[in-house]
Amino acid sequence: MNEVQGPTPTGNSRPYRTLAEALRAHRIAVENHEFITAIADAVGISSYIDRGRYIEAVRRGEGASLHIGKTYTNGFTEDEVVVIGSTPLRLRASEGRAPYFYVTHPSEFRPIAPVKAKRSTTPRVAAASSTPRTPKPAERDYGVCDVCFMVKTPAGGCGCD
Repeated sequence: MNEVQGPTPTGNSRPYRTLAEALRAHRIAVENHEFITAIADAVGISSYIDRGRYIEAVRRGEGASLHIGKTYTNGFTEDEVVVIGSTPLRLRASEGRAPYFYVTHPSEFRPIAPVKAKRSTTPRVAAASSTPRTPKPAERDYGVCDVCFMVKTPAGGCGCD
């Protein structure tokens, strides 16, 4: 979580009616919406407030409000266990919000590319070319101007002529 925490750049905040409205307004990736909604349902959120860089989700009961950013949700305590589906979230210590912990959203996990299988067939042999290749023309040296040190043209001129 490398995103900077702090007040709203304009100094004001506005409440959202629903979590879906807040997620759309902050342009959070669609593949994270279900995950974030499950967190909000598990924790119990009463309201959502625009804080500029993140969405502040105020809890119904005790505990700090959650900060929902583009790539993370922050504000969990060390001993808090949040279960999504049948899997408890793996919480990490927060860098910008000291005693709290955060979870990374699923869109941030890059799929590992599958390992390509080695070919078991024999390699292809290049077909014989019917037209011979033309050799690359040799570059010529026309010299360098003694005044401006530019390469001379084939006619013997340069930029200072």
